[in-house]
Amino acid sequence: MGKLITHCPSCESVKLHVTKIECVDCNTVFEGKFDIPSLLKLSEEDSQFIFDFVKCSGSLKEMAAKQNVSYPTLRNRLNALIESIENVEVKREGSKVEILQLLEEGKISAKDAAKMLQKL
Repeated sequence: MGKLITHCPSCESVKLHVTKIECVDCNTVFEGKFDIPSLLKLSEEDSQFIFDFVKCSGSLKEMAAKQNVSYPTLRNRLNALIESIENVEVKREGSKVEILQLLEEGKISAKDAAKMLQKL
């Protein structure tokens, strides 16, 4: 079974909806517009990082030891993941107003806001 696509292969839009879900066991079919959860929009690498992080009870020190990398390297990777999650959340809405609202609320930095606005 293929992975659920999160970007339109034709125009690269992220404004996709799942329209049909089918149970393999009983063949019940659900049709409608279902949003794709934000976590499914992350790359496989980002998803694996999250799974590893949870398995290590959120300990970057333990993860660094298991992956044989330095703590600062892993911390930088976590910071990049946080930025990816923020970008997924903004792309979900895709609005300049919402980016500016996140900036105003202090949830993102001016640098992050500028990057997000450039990506729109």
